[in-house]
Amino acid sequence: MNGGDEVVAASADPSLPLEWRFSQVFGERSAGEEVQEVDIISAIEFDNSGDHLATGDRGGRVVLFERTDTNNSTGTRRELEETDYPLRHPEFRYKTEFQSHDPEFDYLKSLEIEEKINKIRWCQTANGALFLLSTNDKTIKFWKVQDKKIKKICDMNSDPSRTGNGTITSACFVNGGVPEVNNSLGGISSLRLPVVTSHESSPVAKCRKVYAHAHDYHINSISNNSDGETFISADDLRINLWNMEINSQSFNIVDVKPAKMEDLSEVITSAEFHPTHCNMLAYSSSKGSIRLIDLRQSALCDSHSKLFEEPETAGPKSFFTEIIASVSDIKFAKEGRYLLSRDYMTLKLWDINMDSGPVATFQVHEYLKPKLCDLYENDSIFDKFECCISGNGLRAATGSYSNLFRVFGVSPGSTETATLEASRNPMRRHVPIPSRPSTALSSITRVISRGSESPGVDGNNNALDYATKLLHLAWHPNENSIACAAANSLYMYYA
Repeated sequence: MNGGDEVVAASADPSLPLEWRFSQVFGERSAGEEVQEVDIISAIEFDNSGDHLATGDRGGRVVLFERTDTNNSTGTRRELEETDYPLRHPEFRYKTEFQSHDPEFDYLKSLEIEEKINKIRWCQTANGALFLLSTNDKTIKFWKVQDKKIKKICDMNSDPSRTGNGTITSACFVNGGVPEVNNSLGGISSLRLPVVTSHESSPVAKCRKVYAHAHDYHINSISNNSDGETFISADDLRINLWNMEINSQSFNIVDVKPAKMEDLSEVITSAEFHPTHCNMLAYSSSKGSIRLIDLRQSALCDSHSKLFEEPETAGPKSFFTEIIASVSDIKFAKEGRYLLSRDYMTLKLWDINMDSGPVATFQVHEYLKPKLCDLYENDSIFDKFECCISGNGLRAATGSYSNLFRVFGVSPGSTETATLEASRNPMRRHVPIPSRPSTALSSITRVISRGSESPGVDGNNNALDYATKLLHLAWHPNENSIACAAANSLYMYYA
């Protein structure tokens, strides 16, 4: 290995803390501007290549963004590094949007079905077209988005220089000739035929399949299988397996509904396919447990292959213990060995080869423990925060209140922790915690000890705003770039 490669390797040391910087914002609202409920973002997802980003909102719309900096340079990454070409961070631009779901009404149950997008999942691309799944509470739709050239009809009028006061008395074409025209009054002798021309291309979204009438309860998860042919959808009590090409039926593979509903003790909160093994999937429950199942064992996976849960502590339990233990989201790492889970207070990393307990636990907002009563009264304790893990599996991120999100180093021995605010000026409400000397990473980060926040309003004694919660975020699959939603605004950061 030559010296230049050594310099590159040293500068890209994955163990060093990242310097996070503001990148872009879409849909930023001005001061005092009221946010419309239908514009609030409810789902974010990068595709596998990282070149496209999709967001869904409460109004049932899906907005697509595409990366613009991929064609700004030529050559491989190694070639660019050797020539000292400055690699740019990911930049995205608006591509298109379409109405995925509309409000509906279930006349049998007398229930309104919201148009809100709960989840978006990208599918494999084909022939230059993008494919994705989107779902609201009851219906899943399979969309194809493809650039199509806009065709316009031009030259419809006759040549103005040859137009007189005459009129066309008959317009019959004889053997492909020109129409017969009465020229007695100085009319035209020929008519220019319409010509169809193709102009710039424009993305067009088309719904290919609709997967409906398979869930009695609200859908909380959809996940693609690595085989590219099937996907799962999960509600509170059941998980269904679908074939992408067949929307008339699905197979129920998990059913936790008891014979008597009064015996119901837990519900399904999230489900995810293993990224490489098409026969494995995991689902979480409201009791804080995660079950790994193998589709090869039986058609109905009532029994699990492995059960991951926190060992019970001997200390006293409160009314809120079970509520805050409920897992709101799970994500597999890219290689599939590790599993990330988020409950109300913590972020946990699990090794699927070790079911004795999590390999690491990260306190997200420990300072809220004294305020659980207030959080219960305003229903904030039931907020469902998502989590995401980097493509290299070294870091994870999740959201909190006051539009804050936390980034943790999850590799063994890492103490990296950063708190960022989703805004153009992330340091507006933050000052470094003086109790721990640390190296300033950048203008938008601060290093804090894990779970060391002193009880108070927040880690920096700032007033928490429970209304501005950062629930949804996604990590770029190949680079250190995070997209997060703050109400109707999409913020992007890179390192």
